[in-house]
Amino acid sequence: MQRLLALLAAVLALTGCGYNDFQRLDEQSKAAWSEVLNQYQRRADLVPNIVATVKGEANFEQETLTRVIEARAKATSIQVTPETLNNPEAFSKFQQAQGELSGALSRLMVVSERYPTLQANQGFRDLRVTLEGTENRITVARNRFIQTVQEYNVLARSFPTNLTAMVFSYEPKPSFAVANEAQISTPPAVDFSASKPKP
Repeated sequence: MQRLLALLAAVLALTGCGYNDFQRLDEQSKAAWSEVLNQYQRRADLVPNIVATVKGEANFEQETLTRVIEARAKATSIQVTPETLNNPEAFSKFQQAQGELSGALSRLMVVSERYPTLQANQGFRDLRVTLEGTENRITVARNRFIQTVQEYNVLARSFPTNLTAMVFSYEPKPSFAVANEAQISTPPAVDFSASKPKP
């Protein structure tokens, strides 16, 4: 009988100190992270189609395409496991590789505006719309992940649940960070005097 009472007291203590909340939020953050990875994979799968379509444009800059191909290779080469969520260094490395791919794709879209025949290509327009949709999905998935990590981290740092975090080694999880914060906070310069491309 005493064992049963002790077990019941332990269950009540764990429930009251946030143990179950840690389990719930940990699973939510993993699920949210899986959705981020799913959207990154969707984008990586789309890149070869974009590159193949764009290559059809004879005058297109090969350097831009090469950067996209290299960035995709780097982004897909990093192995991501559930442990990545709790490893700030690995998490940062993965974020950086995905950021490089985002930047390369952005440059590709900007440069492609110079080619009227490419812009008139229905296949390219469809791919561009799909890519823009994918980027939006990535943003939504990231936001959901950020929210779940924030809830988890608040729980890990708040009293008395921080005691549970200490006992069970529930460390705060890393969240998304912006590598080029100073750069993106500077308003972009708009210049309409750029020379037109050669026909």
